[in-house]
Amino acid sequence: MSDSRAATTRLRAELAGLGVTSAYEIGDDATLSVWIGLVVRFRDGFYRWQEGAVKQRHLGTDPVGCAIRVARRYAELQADVPPWWEDLVNVLRGDVANDNP
Repeated sequence: MSDSRAATTRLRAELAGLGVTSAYEIGDDATLSVWIGLVVRFRDGFYRWQEGAVKQRHLGTDPVGCAIRVARRYAELQADVPPWWEDLVNVLRGDVANDNP
């Protein structure tokens, strides 16, 4: 198992323990999509997560701490959906999403 895959597997498990069960690996063994627009990548020994234009990083040796930060931001986004979210949903899902929740 690669370092990236092991790191994302550990992070995903920690996120699930915090109630963030929607996170999924996108197929490159290094990237987790937590929520539309909230993505975590493992590279060069760091978890690098971004939401929109905001970028953060966290030591790769601390998946627990990273999961806490990401889960906190996830909860904030769920509680107060940012204005750019609807535009991003339309771009990623297409026009068919307009009639569906």
